[in-house]
Amino acid sequence: MTRLIRSLSLCMATALLGACSILPKTESPDIYRLPATPLAHAQAPAVSWSLRVTTPQAERMLNSSRITVWPQGDVVSVYQGARWSDSATTLLRNRLIDAFRDDGRIGALSSDDDSLQADYALAGDLRAFQSVYQGGQPVVVVRLDARLVQTSGLRIVATRRFEISQPVSGTAVPQVVAAFGQASDALANQVVAWTMQQPLQAHPPLSP
Repeated sequence: MTRLIRSLSLCMATALLGACSILPKTESPDIYRLPATPLAHAQAPAVSWSLRVTTPQAERMLNSSRITVWPQGDVVSVYQGARWSDSATTLLRNRLIDAFRDDGRIGALSSDDDSLQADYALAGDLRAFQSVYQGGQPVVVVRLDARLVQTSGLRIVATRRFEISQPVSGTAVPQVVAAFGQASDALANQVVAWTMQQPLQAHPPLSP
């Protein structure tokens, strides 16, 4: 009886191993960074106020590492086998920080990861970060509703909607990613220019 049980156990283990061997292997997705072109250094004096760039708010599909595409109408899909290196909201926040650093006029620059005190905060809502098919061709759309907030008193001092539409040179994922980079560069350039046009000034910290 013991020998029979051992034989049956061996057969079952062999069968299970055989079944496992025919299961499809999980494919590792290609991970993409958001391409970026450095912004030109501004030929202007530095400002005395500090700025904290916060991660934009977004709906769940955008606040993820999936590369979103709208193939038709209101249908939402993602590019299979491809991911961003971080969530789209974090990638855009980091692109904005890099753009402000390239510009060079704000020396005291931080993000919401640092939790440092700042005179102003750049916040916003990421309304679009996807490719949309128009006439059979993909177009990358990036839309940000930005807010400049005076942190002492949490007063909104300026708001603006930024929207960039960047045609894609093809339908392959690397071409789509390149268009995302171009659109993000254009948006970052506009956000920096708009921010620096505001009549902002340094404010003393609130008394404890």
